[in-house]
Amino acid sequence: MTAEATSTADRELVLTRTIDAPREKLFRAWTDPELLVQWFAPLPWTTASAKLDVRPGGGNVIVMRDPEGNEYPNSGVYLEVVENEKLVFTDAYTAAWEPSQKPFFTGILTFEDLGGGKTRYTARARHWTVEDRDAHEKMGFHQGWGQCTDQLAALVAKL
Repeated sequence: MTAEATSTADRELVLTRTIDAPREKLFRAWTDPELLVQWFAPLPWTTASAKLDVRPGGGNVIVMRDPEGNEYPNSGVYLEVVENEKLVFTDAYTAAWEPSQKPFFTGILTFEDLGGGKTRYTARARHWTVEDRDAHEKMGFHQGWGQCTDQLAALVAKL
């Protein structure tokens, strides 16, 4: 029996940046709820709250707030956690491996040490369907995640 890996290129969105901060600070900003709420949503949106159980199988609930005050909770589960190197999470499950109503994507974050206090930060969003990928792109993936990455870089510069 042979197994073949299928490409997700047609279902993936990627953002890569070099950030002038050590990867430990970036990882901390993703895993400390007090820090995450300061940068996670693209302004003028905000992050109302974040509950994070950062371990494989641990859940998270991040509540985003629009400028009118409407709140949008987003639940998920961490699949892989490698301190200061990698975070993998998905909205396919909620806490305790309960399937979500509609899985949308799996996020894969990598933090590559470039030396000199710089990090190559890569955020991948892998979707179940091409249609979901297209919808995420039309929602403003590159602009929104890019703005959040700028906010993340500004925050870790102060840590």
